[in-house]
Amino acid sequence: MKTKKANIREDEEFEIDVNEPVFTTGVVCRLLDMPVWILKQLDEEGIVSPKRENENQSRLYSTQELKMVKHCWYYLKEHKVKIHGLKVILQMEEGTFEIKER
Repeated sequence: MKTKKANIREDEEFEIDVNEPVFTTGVVCRLLDMPVWILKQLDEEGIVSPKRENENQSRLYSTQELKMVKHCWYYLKEHKVKIHGLKVILQMEEGTFEIKER
């Protein structure tokens, strides 16, 4: 089977869709200067969960997900917010927060 070569000139610009998963966990951590366990915790809590083709595959983050991780990291690092508090803040920002009566 032949593969088709891309004809890309050196000076040619190209765009990557904001939802295209391209950033590895290591790259995200390096760009945001954050520990990998934070990414794992955000994933486990369903706050930022990049899709994987199978469970053995690495997480790949899109530009949109990278922005969300950066937003979360701001609250976690700068304001010392815990994950539960972060979830409430994000729900309030989205307008989906509901007060539960006891």
